[in-house]
Amino acid sequence: MKIGILEAGLLREEMASRFDPYPDMFADFLGLAPGGFDFETVSSIRGELPASTDACDGWLITGSRHGVYDELDWMGPLQEFIRRLAADEVPLIGVCFGHQIIAAALGGKVVKSDKGWGVGLHNYRVDRQHAWMAGDEREVGIYAFHQDQVVELPDGAEVFLSSDFCPYAGLSYGRSIISVQAHPEFESAYETALLEAYGGSVVPLDVAAAALAGMQRGRQADRATLANWFTSFMLSQQGLAAAVSG
Repeated sequence: MKIGILEAGLLREEMASRFDPYPDMFADFLGLAPGGFDFETVSSIRGELPASTDACDGWLITGSRHGVYDELDWMGPLQEFIRRLAADEVPLIGVCFGHQIIAAALGGKVVKSDKGWGVGLHNYRVDRQHAWMAGDEREVGIYAFHQDQVVELPDGAEVFLSSDFCPYAGLSYGRSIISVQAHPEFESAYETALLEAYGGSVVPLDVAAAALAGMQRGRQADRATLANWFTSFMLSQQGLAAAVSG
């Protein structure tokens, strides 16, 4: 199965010298589960878009330092492509900015939240069990790094992950689209580097320090669980498509 990664963000220079770009992070992350995917990167942030919704078997939109409300030139065409994917029921996953721009494209609202920054390891309640969510987890921990949030849901969106800080942390749209606000592709080293680099500048120092202290308590993010969810979701969509075409 071929997954197209729609690159919506670029690492800042000081991070790019130490860490792989976001598409590589996602390829490594999804490699934690037995999916056997092939990957193709389409750099939406550089103005690239796929020729058609079926150019890949499924799609994933990465995070970004930009906000949906910035309305940069490349965001409008990306939102139109999202609407085409939704209409064609081609599988799509969004993460952080990807989560937000899917909501905006389908009629929801995204703002810079007055709750401030959500960083470090956040725990999310599992509010709904989908068929692709193997296991019976009631809570998952995922590294977060965001201030923007979805605050109004599009019609048809359903919540499957939530927290007090982020009520719409995981959303599903029919059978073909899911998204999460936090970053399951982040490893602890990258989250730590972000907090150390931007604590006191981008992120308030006390918020960054509290997040770092929390990460040092020993619990790791449930990356393998999320990788299995994403993989199972994509493979289940491929199976449904094969059944329909057959």
